[in-house]
Amino acid sequence: MKNSTRITAGLIVAHLASAAVAQHSSAAAPGDGSKLSFQISPYTLHFSPSEEHENVYMVGLEREHADGKLDGLTLFSNSFGQPSAFIYPWGRVYHNLWGIAPLSFKWTAGLLYGYKEPYENKVPLNYKGFSPGGILALAYKFESGWTAQVDLLGTAGLMFQLNVPIK
Repeated sequence: MKNSTRITAGLIVAHLASAAVAQHSSAAAPGDGSKLSFQISPYTLHFSPSEEHENVYMVGLEREHADGKLDGLTLFSNSFGQPSAFIYPWGRVYHNLWGIAPLSFKWTAGLLYGYKEPYENKVPLNYKGFSPGGILALAYKFESGWTAQVDLLGTAGLMFQLNVPIK
């Protein structure tokens, strides 16, 4: 029953958050050149696997502004099965990395929530489930507009994700 409650709560939060971010981005500055993407991650590779680790699943929304700034929200199950979120008001994307047009580098920084007892010490500076967070990523954009991305999750692992543009 505990897992179904978590899943239900996570789906409700995901629905409300995605609607709020989508509404904010469309109402804030239509035609400002920003792009909205839906994110999904089906797999995370842990550098130090543990029997405690569970599959990590992530969905999110990310906005790339015309000047390369990034912001967004992701909802995920952390490595220990706890519902979690990462909201990042700060970030940037650098396109045409090493002269390769479809390759880009991204960084994001914000607030991470979800690592609670008994796993509160698995992320630095955690206070009652809240901690600062940051992600570095390499992304490759396909002609379709979809992007494959690999995120460096500190010293914990790599997350593999797909970004789908929302038109």
